[in-house]
Amino acid sequence: MKWIEYTENLHGLLNQLVFSDKSGREIPCDEAFNTLCDLTLKVKEDNKTIYAAGNGASASIASHFAADLAKNGHLHTQVFSDLALITAVSNDLGYDQVFAEPLRRRGRTGDMLVLISSSGNSENLLNAADTAEKLGVDIVTISAMKADNKLSRCGILNAYAPAMSYGNAESIHAAILHYWIDFIVK
Repeated sequence: MKWIEYTENLHGLLNQLVFSDKSGREIPCDEAFNTLCDLTLKVKEDNKTIYAAGNGASASIASHFAADLAKNGHLHTQVFSDLALITAVSNDLGYDQVFAEPLRRRGRTGDMLVLISSSGNSENLLNAADTAEKLGVDIVTISAMKADNKLSRCGILNAYAPAMSYGNAESIHAAILHYWIDFIVK
């Protein structure tokens, strides 16, 4: 594939981005980003925390998002990427609890949890979503691959792009998160 074809493909996938609410109702992208901005500014105003989680490259994207949001948006953010924490929770409780367990101890009503996943079917992220819901933490999901992935029904806002490769999904997820940050710090 030539570079122009690659970028045109990404452009096409970005143009197919869909936001939905928990009931599955589609929300226009501009309205969804306005809602994200309002929710984020409320977290900031209330001195709450935005948690971000993902696996593999999505973990790196979550960390990058949290760092930029903290530095540029002046929000309190946290990711569960500490190696000692991950291995302790994985060893003692199972990898499926690696995000839910620390969230169970730290999450509070009014916080936000951003879950990033290419497949949208990672058990550890789904468990974190379940824990967040029980705690009254707002959930935002960003996923790809199949439109009916489990994660895409967990958030008050769910972003989905029909990217079928990890590289495209990760590029789109990074673009969504950068736009969100730029929208906050404009």
